[in-house]
Amino acid sequence: MLLAAARALAQGPANVLVVINQNSSESREIGEYYARRRGVPAANICRIRASTQETIARAEYESRIAGPVANCLRGGQLRDHALYIVTTAGVPLRISGALGKTGDGAAVDSELTLLYQDRARRRHPLAGIVPNPFFRQSETPFQHPRFPIYLVTRLAAYDVAGAKALVDRALAARNRGKFVIDLDARGDHDGNVWLRNAAILLPAGRLVFEETGKVLYGVKDVVGYAGWGSNDKTRHERFLGFRWLPGAIVTDFVSSSGRTFRRPPASWKLGTWSDKNTWFADSPQSLTADYLSEGATGASGHVYEPYLQLAPRPDYLLPAWYAGRNLAEAYYMSIPALSWQNIVVGDPLCSLGPP
Repeated sequence: MLLAAARALAQGPANVLVVINQNSSESREIGEYYARRRGVPAANICRIRASTQETIARAEYESRIAGPVANCLRGGQLRDHALYIVTTAGVPLRISGALGKTGDGAAVDSELTLLYQDRARRRHPLAGIVPNPFFRQSETPFQHPRFPIYLVTRLAAYDVAGAKALVDRALAARNRGKFVIDLDARGDHDGNVWLRNAAILLPAGRLVFEETGKVLYGVKDVVGYAGWGSNDKTRHERFLGFRWLPGAIVTDFVSSSGRTFRRPPASWKLGTWSDKNTWFADSPQSLTADYLSEGATGASGHVYEPYLQLAPRPDYLLPAWYAGRNLAEAYYMSIPALSWQNIVVGDPLCSLGPP
């Protein structure tokens, strides 16, 4: 059934809205490169003028991002036809605000998912989460108006070349290689249960499964990875040293992995919360962008603490990816909540194709 759903509704470049921040040369170069390589229609390019800072206030998000993007959708008669929104490096990453489960601090991309319903009905509440209607919809094609949201992904890396490489690798993706699932030593912790379930749902012949608490390094021909990142207490290296195939995706249970796309010093190492000297960008934790710099094609992350129950579920993500769902749909069917801290990096149309 999952494979049938993946093939039931083929989406293409005309279903993508690309958001370019005209104030950022990086954003212009990446967005225009993606549109050219994917064949996105010129009418589907939305040019805004916003801050180039990664963190902005709520008022600026509303006036400089949400409002202009909504105007692009309406002016191009794309409200229903556009299913995916692609932001680019140089578009602000997160909205400042109160944190915690009832806070209003959030990822820009996660807020943009709700533009569809915000413009059609009463605006969503800013405090706390909004349940994701596409969560766990593994057998259902994503379409409007059944799912009144946009699936928002971001093309970003440590530099323009890295972001362009995500596009190139997405176009070269094929359904081959290994799925690596790496548990930590916490036994039947919820995260480990989800990782075990993902392993059960993937073909044994393409699975590398580690449950002893040892960290896996140096695996070759990887097309999917899920683990604990720096929250695995036995992981001490920033980089896993995998050989990633085109189309490889990543998810891990790290609360601040998407906090920045600024490149750390080469000397920076994973640290501890108790020693601020080990922090980079206000955290000692591993970074989403490190996986991309090694060669992954897509990844999830969090701009602020998401809490484990609201992190992507690998038992939905990886089987969907294997079955041929595109990157945006595979990730968003694994994410429980919107108006929250989650980001998804990569080309939304990227797919491995059928097994």
